Amino acid sequence: MTKVYSRDSTGAGMYSFNNAWLAQRDEDVIDPAVPVIDPHHHLWDRDNRYLFHDLLDDTSTGHNIRSTVFIQCRSMYRADGPEDLQPVGETEFVNGAAAMSASGHYGEMRACAGIVSYADLRLGGRVRKVLEAHAVAGGHRFKGIRFSTPWDKDVQLTPIRPPQGIMADKTWREGFAQLTPLGMTYDSLLFHTQLGELTDLARTFPQTTIILNHLGCPIGLGPYAGKRDEVFAAWKKSINELATCENVVVKVGGMGMHIFGFGFDKRDKPPLSEELAKTWKPYAEVCINAFGPKRAMLESNFPVDKISCSYKVIWNALKRIVSGYSKDEKAALLHDTAARVYGL
Repeated sequence: MTKVYSRDSTGAGMYSFNNAWLAQRDEDVIDPAVPVIDPHHHLWDRDNRYLFHDLLDDTSTGHNIRSTVFIQCRSMYRADGPEDLQPVGETEFVNGAAAMSASGHYGEMRACAGIVSYADLRLGGRVRKVLEAHAVAGGHRFKGIRFSTPWDKDVQLTPIRPPQGIMADKTWREGFAQLTPLGMTYDSLLFHTQLGELTDLARTFPQTTIILNHLGCPIGLGPYAGKRDEVFAAWKKSINELATCENVVVKVGGMGMHIFGFGFDKRDKPPLSEELAKTWKPYAEVCINAFGPKRAMLESNFPVDKISCSYKVIWNALKRIVSGYSKDEKAALLHDTAARVYGL
């Protein structure tokens, strides 16, 4: 098995970004006045600490970031109390950062205006109490959960490896069924080989809003290395099928991760946004064409993608990718879709 990232179950060492390396590249900000919502970032206190002020350092580099959405990453779980409720600590932690931002003391940008945390859907119907506890802890900011499911016999992405075929499990689906009655969304992290499983889930629960993370992670490592065209073709077919499910939305980003196999982080100098845009555009266009701008949103995936480029550069690259779209389409991709889907 190829362990893509993780040294232990806490996620320590999963990604190491190097600020000195990143500082070798600087660019003027493209379209600095255009409003942007960053619908996917993390906060953590482990290797390469990334907390509220680190996020502020990135979001204040020139792009007009209006608000952000925090996505679960096993941060600050409660050390005490029932195990099922320990993940609520992540919502409590992030809501504190959101409250700091909402004070206005740190500027107009509203960090963590949306919060997506974790609940163990394998609890079945009993997960409802966990979801309700998140809602209490996060208030109007709490939007839904992410239960990461990437499984491959040769490649591992998440620190805790999920069971194979978990999305089809009866009890897991009983837990999943609790989301819609509570008005909650589901963020999906998986591999391109599992997109068919997600399509089946989306068709079974057409009233549940599902947000596909990182374009469905077409794998470029391990036994998939050197097979980019073959992987791309299979991934594209699955994306087009998934897009027929009107309840599914896609996040366009995450392509700076190791799992894609582009290797930008291994260079002497970080790439410029032009090169990133050229490399990433075929993947982005497949998703945007399949889902349409009203069901697609651009994302930073920071600090995970920070291994490959800075926050300024990643948004320049994403803006370059969508430069050919209309003003309204770009507004949807950069801001409006995220605002609608997450109720910001």
